[in-house]
Amino acid sequence: MNNKLVYTPGPTEVRENVRLARAISTTNPDIDTMFCEFYKSTCEKIGEIIKTKNNVYILNGEGILGLEAACASLTEKGDRVLVIDNGIFGRGFADFVKMYGGEVVYFSKEYTKDINEVDLEAFLEKDNNFKYATLVHCDTPTGVLNDLSKLCPLLKKYGILTIVDSVASMFGEELKVDEWKVDIALGGSQKALSAPAGLTIVSVSEDIEYAMKSRKTQVTGFYCNLSIWENYYNNKWFPYTMPISDIMGLDKAIDNILEEGIERVLNRHEKIAKATRKSIKEYGLDLYLEKGYSNTVTVVEIPGYIGAKNLTDYLLRHYNLVLATSLDEYSDKVIRIGHMGENAKLEKIIPVLNFIDEALRRLGFEGKDRLVDLFNKYYSEVKLITK
Repeated sequence: MNNKLVYTPGPTEVRENVRLARAISTTNPDIDTMFCEFYKSTCEKIGEIIKTKNNVYILNGEGILGLEAACASLTEKGDRVLVIDNGIFGRGFADFVKMYGGEVVYFSKEYTKDINEVDLEAFLEKDNNFKYATLVHCDTPTGVLNDLSKLCPLLKKYGILTIVDSVASMFGEELKVDEWKVDIALGGSQKALSAPAGLTIVSVSEDIEYAMKSRKTQVTGFYCNLSIWENYYNNKWFPYTMPISDIMGLDKAIDNILEEGIERVLNRHEKIAKATRKSIKEYGLDLYLEKGYSNTVTVVEIPGYIGAKNLTDYLLRHYNLVLATSLDEYSDKVIRIGHMGENAKLEKIIPVLNFIDEALRRLGFEGKDRLVDLFNKYYSEVKLITK
């Protein structure tokens, strides 16, 4: 369990000051109103980072809770919902929509590239009678990144609310919730934020609040009902006992980002991601994606005679490195290099690339140069475009 080098696309390494924050003596979050102020302050700091004045909440559950809660809170029987599908998690939204009685319509495209807004608009010109649309910012199984700055305003133009899974992108990719007209943005503690798993972040627009109040039927269930948070601050009352130690750790992880500066955080993600992709290609391996690359995860195809599972097993046995393959049909075809959060640092990725290089050579693949040498070359050359 201990001393493993974990370089997966979440959970990521947790900094010591975050771990220590979770060990601080706590109060009773149900009674002590000072905790309510602390919680509100933490939510406001998140809003500052993701550029929103919308209400932000922290839910007691891993990121999937947020996906289900968003669908549960909006969906009524017979509602038509557009599921934008260019990845496993993108398509997976349909399960939650159907669970709460919604009628799913797919907008499905190749999993090797991001969604083209021209194609989406051509679709919407013919059919736009949807209560809301679901889409993923970074679909982690393949690493594809969809351009929310184009897609969400387009959907809004047709009066369609948006639920965005930004769990694998929030804090590692630029996110401007208000400017990009994102109605619900969902994040998780264990990805680029580099806090322990177990918390969901959700921002809720005024249009979503109105839609929830305008329902003809009550939301099914309680824990997945976002409307129960509406008056928590005015009433100084939480719907359930909050995991105070987890939130204290989360708050410290947010402070780490604010102290470094969000632009610097985004820049190091971008620089490491670009250098990783360029070095992998020159090394002689193929990237899974054709376009639409995320700065938080790089997905690499592994030759069939080696096998992705065989490679990750070898890395764990010989180097104590935990690296992920992917899901479903990709489980033995690709590996995922999770350069996000605390892992998106030069001193963290160098040993990982060294171990991958060594393992591949011992398993019969000869790269065109040392992988780390190629990475270092491109890292020094990368020009950033993040504004």
